[in-house]
Amino acid sequence: MLDIRNLRVSFPDRRGGQREVLHGIDLSLAKGETLGIVGESGSGKSVLALAVIGLLPRTARAEGEILLDGENLLALPERRLTRLRGAKIGMIFQEPMTALNPAMTAGSQIAEALRLHRPISRAEARLEALRLMDMVRIRDAKARINSYPHELSGGERQRVGIAIALALKPRLLIADEPTTALDVTVQAEILDIIDDLVAELGVGLILISHDIGVIARMSDRVLVMHDGEKMEEGGTEDVLRHPAHDYTKTLLASLPRRVRAGLEGGS
Repeated sequence: MLDIRNLRVSFPDRRGGQREVLHGIDLSLAKGETLGIVGESGSGKSVLALAVIGLLPRTARAEGEILLDGENLLALPERRLTRLRGAKIGMIFQEPMTALNPAMTAGSQIAEALRLHRPISRAEARLEALRLMDMVRIRDAKARINSYPHELSGGERQRVGIAIALALKPRLLIADEPTTALDVTVQAEILDIIDDLVAELGVGLILISHDIGVIARMSDRVLVMHDGEKMEEGGTEDVLRHPAHDYTKTLLASLPRRVRAGLEGGS
């Protein structure tokens, strides 16, 4: 479904040249598969996600191919990319408070995502928004549909973000650190929702996280990144139990002992 070939991304530097931040990344993703991308801050994980969804800054330069169902996203005009966002590619951002519009209710934002791509009435969009809010397990959705982002908890805001990302049943879902801003209990609930919906809808998921425990729990395969390069890639259990690259070994060695024990035990 998704095939990335020799992706390179660079930004202008202070000397008037270009500084490359992604160095020839290759990866693929099948329908219904979850690929976890892990690495420290600055490893290029989020730049990779923004390149796939076409939201890199205008000053960035991207080379290579990002093929979604055979269509090279890097070669598409902005109008076509805009149509693909939501319809074929959904994204869950790290901080839902900044991703959501503070001047619109939760229901209106979900409904707007629907009406941008479907010829449906406001009433139909509102009913579908309510169904989606139930689907992502927002308690008392009938009341919360009229709430503004600041009136919702962090977990509720992230649920709204998930509902928007999945509203049009995209082929590909990108989740960029979707639980970083949440407490531990809510993190687990959000991950359960994403996992269940990905399985139910048959969506391909790219899950980006610095938390190896999250990657171990959610991913079929894992890609380890460092300084814009792919260090290694493989089945999650194989990579985490038998890392081949020294960087991956260092990353795992830096984890608390109880976390390492959990990974080694397959939990």
